[in-house]
Amino acid sequence: MATGSTYIEAVREALWEEMEADERVFLLGEDIAVYGGAFKVTEGFLDHFGDNRIIDTPIAEAGLIGSAVGAALMGMRPVVEIQFLDFLSCGFDQLTNFAAKCHYRWGAEVPIVVRGPGGGGVGAGPFHSQSVEMYFIKTPGLKVVAPSTAADAKLLLKAAIRDPNPVLFIEYKALYRAPFLREKLPGADEVGELGKAAIRREGDDLAVITYGTMVHKCLEAAEVLAADGIDMRVIDLRTLQPLDDATIIAAARECGKVLIVHEDTRTGGLAGELTSRINEAAFEWLDGPILRVTAEDTPVPYNKDLEKAFLPQVEDIVNTARRLATY
Repeated sequence: MATGSTYIEAVREALWEEMEADERVFLLGEDIAVYGGAFKVTEGFLDHFGDNRIIDTPIAEAGLIGSAVGAALMGMRPVVEIQFLDFLSCGFDQLTNFAAKCHYRWGAEVPIVVRGPGGGGVGAGPFHSQSVEMYFIKTPGLKVVAPSTAADAKLLLKAAIRDPNPVLFIEYKALYRAPFLREKLPGADEVGELGKAAIRREGDDLAVITYGTMVHKCLEAAEVLAADGIDMRVIDLRTLQPLDDATIIAAARECGKVLIVHEDTRTGGLAGELTSRINEAAFEWLDGPILRVTAEDTPVPYNKDLEKAFLPQVEDIVNTARRLATY
């Protein structure tokens, strides 16, 4: 039987510890207090911290984020839960046109975290399964974090809460209670570092750059490829803005072949930006084209079989990696 803490328990533990450590930290969101959140992340928080720090709000994402920005400007450190990150579109203006620009405009810190479940893989349909990262990665002043493990979910959320800048923290609902992700969590005094990628698997034949749920599919693919004698390095970006250029470029130069995998759609996905950066900094080291495995350019299907066809699968990664390895 699997032991250790799940991804969702790691998120819960990070929030609890940061609230215990800093009275300026408070939470606001839809159904997070009495109900304990749609995914029960904050169950029991109301009884322990009180209704002045665990605040139920109307269904009004612009109001949530706007209130958080105001509180942050007054010295607080609010954490906003968006019930599904698809609905960040309703608060887009507050996050991109205000929170992200305060420091540039007049030097004001806006230490807010906007967090919630993103991504697909659970049959939740087109309004509850989107990959929203690229709407925000292009906005100067925002940081975007996408942890793939329980330990990183805790470490990086704590780092995000302590950061003076606004941070979008993407949690993958497909990983929330995944039994294979159970692990011992870091202690209360340990804090991660934003902007640093992780090498999840060493390899020299080619490098795959990925993040979120796709990290685990890439690791599965790497095991299949190893049986063919293909040694694939797996890079987990962890932070999508700012990117860890040093790790990305080193992998391209050392392996000579690069595959990029993400569950976001193909057009306008992060693979395009990564490809440009690698071409600019490591073109002479490449022994083949940079390839990508992504979702299709459609809304996320509700039907689970269609969603499986829409999202990258291990077989897709293996087949593309084999083609690249033999280029």
